[in-house]
Amino acid sequence: MATPTTKATLKSYCLRNLGYGVIDINVSDDQADDRLDEALQYFSQYHYDGVERMYLKHLITTADVARARSDTSETATDTADNTVTASWKEGDNWIPLPSSVLSVVQVFPFEETATNNMFDIRYQLRLNDLYDLSSTSIIHYDMTMKHLDYLQHILVGETPIRFNEHKNRLYLDMDWENDITADVDYIVIECWRKLDPTTYTDIYDDMFLKRYTTTLLKRQWGANLSKFGGVAMLGGVTMNGETIYTQAIEEQQRLEEQIQLAYELPPMHMIG
Repeated sequence: MATPTTKATLKSYCLRNLGYGVIDINVSDDQADDRLDEALQYFSQYHYDGVERMYLKHLITTADVARARSDTSETATDTADNTVTASWKEGDNWIPLPSSVLSVVQVFPFEETATNNMFDIRYQLRLNDLYDLSSTSIIHYDMTMKHLDYLQHILVGETPIRFNEHKNRLYLDMDWENDITADVDYIVIECWRKLDPTTYTDIYDDMFLKRYTTTLLKRQWGANLSKFGGVAMLGGVTMNGETIYTQAIEEQQRLEEQIQLAYELPPMHMIG
């Protein structure tokens, strides 16, 4: 069996799985490419092997800060009285993200968490309570550090973010003038990114992807033949595209249930 390593070889594999070479599969090349792209998109959205957890960083530039401190204006007109208008402004406080990013989990804090002077509470804690680890309980230290982290979370909080996959923009709702320093500070994000099958060609040989692509091609084949339902061919053979289409729909539903039960990542809080 040939191992698919490209879109073309995966398409050939799936068509052979439907019987191509023995019977005609009435699907055009464009239709086959569309179904293959649909299968790859579904795979990257729902299969845990189609994405990876990634940490990306971006150096904040002077241009980023200048844009974030500017606004985009929009005028709204009342639907009942068109003489009443209102001008709204939206901050351009966003950073463009690669199109492969599907979701953003968090932005790591900009604040310095290291102890850098003797007046820092963490410095005093280590100086007075941890001078001798052999006689000091590490449990007390762990609980104290967690309490300090909780206070940091309550009093300072996290940077509010907004993200939408189709906009590819990460909005950072913060004080761009005082919270960061241009050309010095980095934005570090935790995100989920879909894998590029042209780079990681093992994706084309994934068992679920091959079965799902075959099912989508079968659905397209049945949809094409159903337009000629009941037409008698030479030898008395009658086209029955409706049956092929119905079978493909049932197979697609079973595969989509299977991916939710066996291959989908655990549900997370939606961010963005």
